[in-house]
Amino acid sequence: MKVLIVDDEPLARERLAALLRDCGNVEIVGEAGDGRAALETTARLHPDVVLLDIRMPLMDGLETARHLAGFDKPPALVFCTAYDEHALAAFDTGAVDYLVKPVRLDRLCIALERARRFGSEDVTRLESAAGKPARRSHLCARVRGNLVLVPVADIRYLLAEDKYVVVHHGKGEVLIEESLKALEDEFDARFVRIHRNCLVARDRLLGLVRAADGSIHAQLEGAAATLEVSRRNLPMLRKLVRSL
Repeated sequence: MKVLIVDDEPLARERLAALLRDCGNVEIVGEAGDGRAALETTARLHPDVVLLDIRMPLMDGLETARHLAGFDKPPALVFCTAYDEHALAAFDTGAVDYLVKPVRLDRLCIALERARRFGSEDVTRLESAAGKPARRSHLCARVRGNLVLVPVADIRYLLAEDKYVVVHHGKGEVLIEESLKALEDEFDARFVRIHRNCLVARDRLLGLVRAADGSIHAQLEGAAATLEVSRRNLPMLRKLVRSL
């Protein structure tokens, strides 16, 4: 079983590595010190299990878990954290176990055994009523086989095209396989719908202009082109623009 250790504390990673060596039939394929590095390392090394801390810089463990769950072959997730208050949210991501530090050898071995059965027909992934998960700080895309993480704060607008959504951001654009409606629900405080196929960042909205054909378009900071506003969304958008 290939295991990736993810923790921002080197000593914690070292202790987990020592415990794993005593569990048997385990190969430690790598380590990562934050969520972003964990995603990149998982995409490269394809571990069977990820031991994941929760409180980490750049991207916490819960958000990392949500991105990992979207991989074609997601690894089994075992949270290892000093805080027990995140257990419900952790299981809501599909984790197979939740260990509170200091991690004991016997509990770690039990967690690994659960991970071995991850995805088999006789095992149901643990779920909870933790409610709506926290909003992500990044969107995850695949570009020529590589993992690309786009900070939500850098996104100018989201444009639906067929089964994809094009994410237009400060450094270019990427495609993601998520629905525009799901993104609207998750990031309702940050993006506003201007058309059935388009969401724009509220803080990038500069104003509205009328085109030669009479249609209304939204002007966005950092975007060369304007984006058409539907009649349905126009009244709400006018109110928003007046409040800017």
